[in-house]
Amino acid sequence: MTSSDSKVLVTGGAGYIGSVVAAHLIEAGHRVTVLDDLSTGHRQAVPQAAEFIEGRVQDAADILDPSYAAVLHFAAFSQVGESVAHPEKYWRNNVGGSLDLLDAMRRADVRALVFSSTAATYGEPVRTPITETDPTAPTSPYGASKLAVDHMIGAECAAHGLTAVSLRYFNVAGAHGRYGERHDPESHLIPLVLRVASGRRESIAVYGDDYPTPDGTCVRDYIHVADLAEAHLLALRATLNGDVQRGEHLICNLGNGNGFSVRDVIDTVRKTTGHPIPEVVAPRRAGDPAVLVASAERARTRLGWKPSRTDLASIVRDAWEFAKEHAP
Repeated sequence: MTSSDSKVLVTGGAGYIGSVVAAHLIEAGHRVTVLDDLSTGHRQAVPQAAEFIEGRVQDAADILDPSYAAVLHFAAFSQVGESVAHPEKYWRNNVGGSLDLLDAMRRADVRALVFSSTAATYGEPVRTPITETDPTAPTSPYGASKLAVDHMIGAECAAHGLTAVSLRYFNVAGAHGRYGERHDPESHLIPLVLRVASGRRESIAVYGDDYPTPDGTCVRDYIHVADLAEAHLLALRATLNGDVQRGEHLICNLGNGNGFSVRDVIDTVRKTTGHPIPEVVAPRRAGDPAVLVASAERARTRLGWKPSRTDLASIVRDAWEFAKEHAP
């Protein structure tokens, strides 16, 4: 078995990022099984060539066997506000489910894992761009749950010889053909602004316009979902070909290298769609840092990853094409 035709399990593969990664895996020649309970994912987002099993991440124990080369793990709840209101949901699913998955992998002798982590593990940044050696101090149960899983993975690698890569990133946007973002409720800026462009929302809120940034609005790191998917494939290859060694847990940030402000996004949507985007300035949200940008130097060095869709216009254009056809 080679790294380009491996059998892999994708948990959460009916969700936004998981479905795009599953599509990329199939395009690269891998044999893909998607496990998703469809609580937030969509059955139509699962690639036709993938085997689909409806179930929770805990059901991986009934699926995994030594024929699987690796697991790519996306099955997590990811709403920051919801995690504050219902932290128990996040501990049970994100942490408990991941522990069950690690147990299932160990029993089935599946020894390679790519984990979809988050830069929310860092909390308030001590510097920008954020590097993997910066302190982790998450400010929400969501970020804390993902950091807990990273700790579990590291311990599993050290104790039981798992080979793993955790990928930490902030804002993902764009689309890959028919695979794109369709959250409900939606909390991400680009799809919310696109809803204004399509007439499904009256205006977009700008939370604070007096930050110490060039235009006074928050600056964030946006990554095209296709670039993100390619990073996951490179991470998978690294775990299977020995670039990440047995027992090693490699943590890599993924970033565009440049931040874009809220007003950058709004202006780009205006230019891309040709629609006016009314905006309403609202008070700052508690805990919103002025700038969040991640350094991807380690991903470039260790995985050979270099994003190729770094301009905001390309990200917005692909998201807009998807939204016109598929978004709720």
